[in-house]
Amino acid sequence: MSTKSTLSDFTATRLDGHDEPLATYAGKVVLVVNTASQCGFTPQLEGLEELYRTYGDQGLVVLGFPCNQFNGQEPGDADEIGSFCQRNYGVTFPMFAKVEVNGPGAHPVYDWLRHEKSGLLGGKIKWNFTKFLVGRDGRVIDRYAPTTKPAKIAGDIEKALAG
Repeated sequence: MSTKSTLSDFTATRLDGHDEPLATYAGKVVLVVNTASQCGFTPQLEGLEELYRTYGDQGLVVLGFPCNQFNGQEPGDADEIGSFCQRNYGVTFPMFAKVEVNGPGAHPVYDWLRHEKSGLLGGKIKWNFTKFLVGRDGRVIDRYAPTTKPAKIAGDIEKALAG
């Protein structure tokens, strides 16, 4: 379990291989999503991009974390993931290197997210496209199931941006 208390306390590796302190996004509302290119929910990338384009100027950023832990639905390497997301869904929001979201190899940011909002399975991420909304203060506001379409989160994003 992490002793870190806000999103800004973490660092993650971008698809291009460079480490980025998540403090880069301090003061923004952040939607963190574990993604996969071959999942039934993959078309949500389009909705996530739409949220990013709609609310980005107001302070929203979407962070995508590809994950291959669920039925091997993200088999590609960083270049393949990046080109797939851009080519098929026009993704311009920050994408990070492939991570694990559950178990002993889970990325520290996901250990922290799961601890902050445990969800229905006692903390475990149950599938790709689980979403976490983080406020401007770097603390988790809410967690959304993979079945929750990005557009359904818009009202919560607006509240967080106004708050």
